[in-house]
Amino acid sequence: MTKTTDTTIYRVLGSDEWAKALSDGQYVGAPHDIADGFIHFSTEDTLAATLALHYAGRDHLKLLRVPIAAIESKLKWEPARGGTLFPHLYDVLSVEHVAKVDDVRLDDDGVHVLPEDLR
Repeated sequence: MTKTTDTTIYRVLGSDEWAKALSDGQYVGAPHDIADGFIHFSTEDTLAATLALHYAGRDHLKLLRVPIAAIESKLKWEPARGGTLFPHLYDVLSVEHVAKVDDVRLDDDGVHVLPEDLR
């Protein structure tokens, strides 16, 4: 099952996780990714809800932007949260496939501030 309207998918992670990925040349995922057997990604439409649900109160996060074309052969779109399709990467993520990295900070109300082009 694929979703063709998206060209980029997103991964949120801690600054320390990204630093390790840069050092290793790849991101293997967080413990829950490893347990599930794939790396969880979000779409632009699901990103804010993912931040609120899984990263509430966490500051100094990184947002990875990954073009689908770079990893499409290892990507599966599978239902989660209420049947919404989410992209799952059944492989490690090479840092070479990350097109852009944004900082995600909390505002004064504790809400994550997404980059201007994703608001």
